[in-house]
Amino acid sequence: MRIAYLNPCGKLGGAETSLRELLESVRQAKPSWDLWLILAQDGPLAEVARNLGVRVVLCPFPAELARIGDTQTGRTRAWLRLMQAGRATLMYSRSLSRCLREINPDLIHTNGLKMHLLGAWTRPAGKPLVWHIHDYVGTRRMMRDLLRVSQEACTVAIANSHSVERDLGTLLPRLKVTVVHNAVNLQRFSPEGKKLDLDQLAGLSPSGPEIVRVGLVATFARWKGHKVFLQALAEVPRDLPVRGYIIGAPIYQTDGSQWSMEELRAEAGRLGLNGKLGFTGFIEDTPAALRSLDVVVHASTSPEPFGMVIIEAMACGRAVIASQAGGAAELFTEEDALAHRPGDFRALATQISRLASDEALRKRLGARARMTAEQRWNGKRLGQQISAAYRYATGSADVLSSQTCDDVELVASAAGQRRR
Repeated sequence: MRIAYLNPCGKLGGAETSLRELLESVRQAKPSWDLWLILAQDGPLAEVARNLGVRVVLCPFPAELARIGDTQTGRTRAWLRLMQAGRATLMYSRSLSRCLREINPDLIHTNGLKMHLLGAWTRPAGKPLVWHIHDYVGTRRMMRDLLRVSQEACTVAIANSHSVERDLGTLLPRLKVTVVHNAVNLQRFSPEGKKLDLDQLAGLSPSGPEIVRVGLVATFARWKGHKVFLQALAEVPRDLPVRGYIIGAPIYQTDGSQWSMEELRAEAGRLGLNGKLGFTGFIEDTPAALRSLDVVVHASTSPEPFGMVIIEAMACGRAVIASQAGGAAELFTEEDALAHRPGDFRALATQISRLASDEALRKRLGARARMTAEQRWNGKRLGQQISAAYRYATGSADVLSSQTCDDVELVASAAGQRRR
């Protein structure tokens, strides 16, 4: 089988990280398949894919198309910007269509909302299209409308959580949806391995072994909870030996959707966190960064569609504190992580303080988290489930196998009524 993957970003955000694990899992499950990756932006993902034997094609977005987004944009303004970028979108669609015709895939798998639309508009006639949806469509007014009118082109959609599946079911009821949770490479993300000097990377004075290192590892998207994390650190009692770290940077080109480093540094200074908090910038070696922390915080203020950093930190055997909402709430129990209400910095501060003062609890949660990762988030499971979804999309299976996808449910009408 020849598969063309379409992704808008070459940098390793959450959706790109999940795509990396998916490519690894599919390669291991089906080594003979011919895999292609079309990227609209160059970056580390391209090299990762090439190392897996995936053929990479760069088809860069024009600037007008790259900047379009409606996460923080009013509906009228978003549509106006789309119309203004219409010529650039049309020209890009032609280039993408030509690229797909040359590859001639048996199946097209799109990652990212823009690529879902472009895949629907440019797929060669008769080629099945799989949308891999990592976002809540209901929060994207412009994209919601565009996906609604384009859904007939999609053969089957893969949702990364049951929470995302429910959102799609409300807004796009005719769309066939299957749930496949993401996976993590358990060899790369493991408790043993390289660690980093986070103090040096952040320009902080060296800290002693008594310091409990608490970090937020995330892109600078505004809903990732950076300000909540800063406010929580400011609430932690001063006598607790805690030092905080923000690991990450802005990676997307979309206007108005991210914090700048200057904004977050100013907020940290306002809260009196100078010397108690460091900014490392983007760290390519995510496993080493996670292993360098004692506590990993997930602080998303809106329901998270999934939360890759949660399962990555669990696989590294770290104590995790996560926002208990959306798809993220499906990833852990009280036995392997602590929870807090999204946006509640005082609740987050309480959990940080609890872990900072109880080393035994940190170790117990970390050990249990690793066990959960081995049982639920392994690549073999992901490869089997994705392969089953592809067989359905290409017509070689009438239904998804319950033996292969034991936690996947297809929401569809009769299997024989596929849309092409």
